[in-house]
Amino acid sequence: MPASRRTDLLLLLVAIVWGSSYLAAKTATASTPVLTVLFVRYAISAVALLLFVRRISRKELRIGGILGLTQAAVLILETYGVTHTSAANAGLIISLTLVLTPLLDRRRLPPRFYLAAAICVGAVGLLMSSHGLHVPGVGDLLMLAAAVVRAGHVALVGRLATGLRPLQLTTVQTLVGTALFAVPAVHHLPAIAAVGWLQMAYLALFCSVFAFLVQTWAVQRTSASRASLLLGTEPIWAVAIGIGLGSEQLTITAALGAVLLLAGTTWGQAIERNARLGAGPLLVVGSVAGGNDDRSAVAGSVCREAASG
Repeated sequence: MPASRRTDLLLLLVAIVWGSSYLAAKTATASTPVLTVLFVRYAISAVALLLFVRRISRKELRIGGILGLTQAAVLILETYGVTHTSAANAGLIISLTLVLTPLLDRRRLPPRFYLAAAICVGAVGLLMSSHGLHVPGVGDLLMLAAAVVRAGHVALVGRLATGLRPLQLTTVQTLVGTALFAVPAVHHLPAIAAVGWLQMAYLALFCSVFAFLVQTWAVQRTSASRASLLLGTEPIWAVAIGIGLGSEQLTITAALGAVLLLAGTTWGQAIERNARLGAGPLLVVGSVAGGNDDRSAVAGSVCREAASG
């Protein structure tokens, strides 16, 4: 198999794994408290990543500590959110991060970008009202809040993490999360069933550690545009896995919202990227929903074509 195809397949596998994380988290929290799930996920990830880390600088500790707090906020909102909505909706709404991040970066953007953002907002409205006009569900609202906070997190990564090593930063963030959730989680640990441990091990080892290491390796061997295109299929996999494995249903209204959201985020990223590069025709690239958020650091670097992590 050619090296380029192997890289593409690995990036696509990362997108599939990330897409599966919403249903995995929803299933895990059905029997285990959210904060306990987060503690176990962070703790397993931290132990695994420490196996690859040799030295962490003071600056990486300081910046990683700050980013660890914002990352933890994202995961709290995401995980509570997915417990109250479908995995499909969660994966779609969180992809708003793509159009929100440039806005929070306060960059000057072409008017077309705001049209793409408006399409995304309208699409989310369709997703939230897929069963008729009503007050949006708490799960969808939490996922919307998670998208806003995640966009802030990715923007912060772009500003603070330039020149720092992604592996070290991510390791510090997992250590911060482990410390934050240890106290409320520890007395629930004995009650976790074997299947619960397997679910959380999957979230930690595959959706966090495996995805981070593979993406870090792969983005050094392909273009940022191609990586974004492949990683941008994450929400599609979230919907497919939610429907195929989670027996979730997508109404016609929700399906229309999903299509518009995917189109809006793809168009918005293409506009933002070309405005940043300053020339050339529009390149259609996919939406990178940067997060569990261990993945936010690398996703941010892909969006900016920088190795800042």
